[in-house]
Amino acid sequence: MSELLARLNKRRKNGFTVAGELTAPVSGFHVTALFGPSGSGKTTWLRLLAGLERPDQGLIRFGSQIWFDSQQGICLSPQQRDIGFLFQSYALFPHLTAEENIAFGLHALRRQERRRRIAEMLALVQLEGKRHEYPHRLSGGEQQRLALARVLARRPRLLLLDEPFSALDLHLRRSLWRQWRQLLEPFAIPVFLVSHDREEVLTLAHRVAILLDGQVWQTGSVEEVFNRPRDAAVARLVGMETVVTGRVSSIHSDTLQVQVGRTTLMVAVPDDTLADASDLTTVGLRPPLVLNPGAEVLVCIRGEDVLLWREAPAPTDISARNVLSATVVHLESAGPLLRVRLDAGFALMATVTRAAAESLGLRPGQSLIAIIKASSIHLIPRS
Repeated sequence: MSELLARLNKRRKNGFTVAGELTAPVSGFHVTALFGPSGSGKTTWLRLLAGLERPDQGLIRFGSQIWFDSQQGICLSPQQRDIGFLFQSYALFPHLTAEENIAFGLHALRRQERRRRIAEMLALVQLEGKRHEYPHRLSGGEQQRLALARVLARRPRLLLLDEPFSALDLHLRRSLWRQWRQLLEPFAIPVFLVSHDREEVLTLAHRVAILLDGQVWQTGSVEEVFNRPRDAAVARLVGMETVVTGRVSSIHSDTLQVQVGRTTLMVAVPDDTLADASDLTTVGLRPPLVLNPGAEVLVCIRGEDVLLWREAPAPTDISARNVLSATVVHLESAGPLLRVRLDAGFALMATVTRAAAESLGLRPGQSLIAIIKASSIHLIPRS
């Protein structure tokens, strides 16, 4: 048994319930992101895994070792689980220097080994020149790296990260994401990362668990979950700005025609869909998507998958199957990007850079062409 399995149920006094199942390999470096909106139970899941809170029912097994079993009455302490937990606030000791913060928790090591470990961790996080500095003298990024060094110095079997980048600005977060992957990979341990940042999850994680209202709603590889959400709530959470109702009008060998408002869209049949049009049910979606003519579906499209042109290109210039006449309804700022609300016979959202918007001269009321690949459209059963 070379995986971590957590099948838990925890009901709070206010009635909020955390429940579901999480799994992760325990050998090698592997990041599982707990992704969801604020208040969805992400941090509670970390605290349950760490032993800081006790579930009402369930099982936590790390490899062959039982950490918690409500039926057998087993509940190991956080120390017995040998977990590293990096809190959102970093929890550095303000009265200790950088090297003293790392040394905290290493008292079981002999003095020479302790010194070697401290030097190793300071070098790992590039803080050798800051060993005698107190936390308040360090930048936000340096404090974060020091907190990580202190956690890793104990050589934990499992690392829990509670939104470690949330206090940093976007530019610094982006520069640190890949650094962290490079730092953590040699330790070859599983990592659970709490996040509500899509870009962070896409950069750092191998797998993702979607949490909604305390429930584990969907799990899988990052690519699978972000490209094939199981319902409208997950679709919006993973960045599919357009979620509208449509109806399958016809089925072909590799495409479907779906009527959405006044527009007919061509949608690629997923690779894992049965090829026989008489029995087209998508494998791997929950619930199954029955693709029969007349079936009602939710049509999901990412804003970045909608290309905007001033005029319709020649058919030989593009391979996309959907070339739609559209009108700009509204422009909305989204940091370095603009969200463009369109009327394309249905409500459609596009995301463009400010440079692209300026080049196109985007303005409300403007007519243009929206282009969408058939493979960029995701369908969900209407239920």
